[in-house]
Amino acid sequence: MKRDSRLSWVLHALLHMAQADRTITSDQLAGWMDTNPVVVRRTMGLLREAGLVSSAKGPGGGWVLSSDPTVVTLRRLHEVLGEPAVFAIGVKSEAPDCLVEAAVNRRLTSAMAEAETLLLARLEDITLANLLSDFENDDGLAFAAHRDGPS
Repeated sequence: MKRDSRLSWVLHALLHMAQADRTITSDQLAGWMDTNPVVVRRTMGLLREAGLVSSAKGPGGGWVLSSDPTVVTLRRLHEVLGEPAVFAIGVKSEAPDCLVEAAVNRRLTSAMAEAETLLLARLEDITLANLLSDFENDDGLAFAAHRDGPS
């Protein structure tokens, strides 16, 4: 099963946007994120609908973070992306009358639900500002090294 890496991708893009003193084009983001500009526009469109980013057309246009990084949580971004499944594992239910399968499914489902609840609660506690502080020093030099090129 393929992993959904959109949350990581979006965080990377938003952190660059949070540090930019200008708009960033879809082409620039696509280059940094090693993807197609159409994918960037589609994903950024979801963020724009949620009020997290804004865009400007024409010369000098592009994307800009329009939300305060101290209030944008990873949980909120997870929700904006459609709340993709947090686990790639699931339960088998081909023999619903089998007592063994029912017991396995009950325990696995319960454990995964507990783990998902804990993970989502933790994502609620982490903001973009927290991530910015993880790599940014007082004079912003960490970002300056990546501002004009892929990271």
